Amino acid sequence: MKTVILDTNFLVDCLAWKVDFFTELARILPFTYELKVVDKTLDELDKIIAIARGDSKIGAKLAKQLIAKKRIGVISTARKGYVDALILKLADKDTVVATQDQELKRKLKAKGIPVIIIRQKKYLQYTGH
Repeated sequence: MKTVILDTNFLVDCLAWKVDFFTELARILPFTYELKVVDKTLDELDKIIAIARGDSKIGAKLAKQLIAKKRIGVISTARKGYVDALILKLADKDTVVATQDQELKRKLKAKGIPVIIIRQKKYLQYTGH
């Protein structure tokens, strides 16, 4: 079983753009997987809720509710550093990362880690190996 790590911006964008990522992940991934977030993602969502406006704020609130309701696993870390750095450290051959962050995508690709991205604010695309 693989682990799909959901990055903060991926969650917020999916919910702000009304992309049903549960259905989309089932459509594009040909293997069994479990969804997880890094514990610092919850901190980032709180920060977005506190300072953002509009779609981002709504997306962040919905993301927090969804993580709790759908029992998405939380990966405990030392809570030091940025979420992107923690994801890079955690990612291995059994990990897929869902993100919209260009820099993180580039680093993951260099490391050989598959990535899931949002296309046209409508559907997901798996760039795996």
